[in-house]
Amino acid sequence: MSRSRTIGRRELLQAAATAALLAGCTPSPSPAPSPTPSGSAGPTAKFTFATPAPPIALDPAVTPDIESSRITRQVLECLLTTDPDTGAPAPALATAWTQSSDLLSWTFTLRSGVKFHDGTPFNAAAVKANFDRWFAFTPQFRASHPGLPFTAVFKAHADQAALSLYKGCTVLGDHEVRIDLTQPLTSFLAAMTAPGLAISSPAALTASTADVEDQTSSGVPISRYAQHPVGTGPFRFRAWTKDAVVVESSPDYWGERGQISQLSFVVYDTPQSRLQALVAGTIDGYDAVTVANIETLVRKGFQVVRRDPFSVMYVGMNQSVPLLQNDKVRQAIAIGINKDAVIKPFFLEDTKTASQFVPPKLSGFNTSGGFPGYDPQKAKRLLSEAGYKGEELPFYYPLNVARLYLPSPEKVYAEIASQLTLLGLNIKPVPVDWSDGYLQKVTSPGDHAFHLLGRYGTYADPDDFLAPLFGAKNGEFGMFDAQIFSKIERARGLPDGTDRTQAYQNINGQIGSTAPAVPIAYPISAVAVSARVASYPTSPVLNETFNHVTLVSA
Repeated sequence: MSRSRTIGRRELLQAAATAALLAGCTPSPSPAPSPTPSGSAGPTAKFTFATPAPPIALDPAVTPDIESSRITRQVLECLLTTDPDTGAPAPALATAWTQSSDLLSWTFTLRSGVKFHDGTPFNAAAVKANFDRWFAFTPQFRASHPGLPFTAVFKAHADQAALSLYKGCTVLGDHEVRIDLTQPLTSFLAAMTAPGLAISSPAALTASTADVEDQTSSGVPISRYAQHPVGTGPFRFRAWTKDAVVVESSPDYWGERGQISQLSFVVYDTPQSRLQALVAGTIDGYDAVTVANIETLVRKGFQVVRRDPFSVMYVGMNQSVPLLQNDKVRQAIAIGINKDAVIKPFFLEDTKTASQFVPPKLSGFNTSGGFPGYDPQKAKRLLSEAGYKGEELPFYYPLNVARLYLPSPEKVYAEIASQLTLLGLNIKPVPVDWSDGYLQKVTSPGDHAFHLLGRYGTYADPDDFLAPLFGAKNGEFGMFDAQIFSKIERARGLPDGTDRTQAYQNINGQIGSTAPAVPIAYPISAVAVSARVASYPTSPVLNETFNHVTLVSA
């Protein structure tokens, strides 16, 4: 890529960001939105938004997939949301909260007068029913769903209660509830903003047998509830067809309803098809803007609204494969990948190389270093010292999808596989269609030596990145490092301050030296919208609800 072309693309992206700012981009939902005035006409506009992949399932407690969460954020709400200015926890279904002096209990005052979309009341009993459900997920259910949000936060469930950070949920009154922990958890309030801990209607969970998975979606079993979620959000679920998911403005929503009456999420699985649909006026906006189409978007006058980077794209390594149990092999791979050569052609401008799994803006980022830099000669020497004899290594990568942390999977795979082959590794390509259960295949025990994946943060704490990935043995990495597990568990309970920051910095340094996986990039992601949109509420944690999209005319 020539220098002049690089500068030109940077200028175009800056122009796009400036245009979005001049348009007055609305932040994510405010802590105390004003209800739509009674007697007003209410929302009247229809809006179509294109996504790069279909949702897998619409039960956020079970499926933390980005495209699934994008939809469930419209329908369900958490006890807390994120403040659009500070990113700190802010009121949502809970209006106030206090912590006990021993740091083991949180008491929430709940918003009154709120109903689920099925007409049943939101109250303390409903909160307890959701926590009881999550805590009771069986070992068999968890085995089918690696990466459950409750597990990521609280570590264990009822069958292993002694290992869980969660103790119980107690109803103190119709609109007051207490959540008890077994150990202090500093990130607890931030975790309560994560979409995977949104509150569902208990009546709908029961009626649609939420924990009986007798349906199928994207190659994985799901429940009937996961096809029709019921929450308290600004939009209520209407339909999920092969072409779109449709939600409509909830007439009884307690907060601001906005301008959009009907919102359709449609899938265009290639960058060019999304671009063409926007140009043709078939859609009003789309996510996953790529390097291939950003220049066209800006030249045609479309707004391109960037998000701050809050994700990490990585190459996973599975230590269940005997060769990858060798520290020298993993270290060789970590220093044998030229990250700049992966990022520059395929990621948006200003995407940075990743030196660790915690994004730079979070406390605990190790500024003195994490993973060592690119050194192919040393990598070859380490492989020789490890006695590598050409064993075949399956490398899984997804097809027919673009992720916000991985815009061009096939091209990224080809570049990384080529580099690893030049080191002398025998790479076996294993392409898997995203809709054929790719995510489950690479996060479950299996023969995958390498795979491409990423993590998008859902709340602003290093715990949200390190605990789910490296806090315990899992099927994705197959690692068992008792020292790292113990350090992460200790850091989670330390109060905010120097000691906690230092603890996470040390953890990042140790992960860099043992290389259970290789962080590649902190990707920039962006949304493109038509001239019909005055502002779009981008959020680093994807807390983007469409009742806060402002239209030029409804």
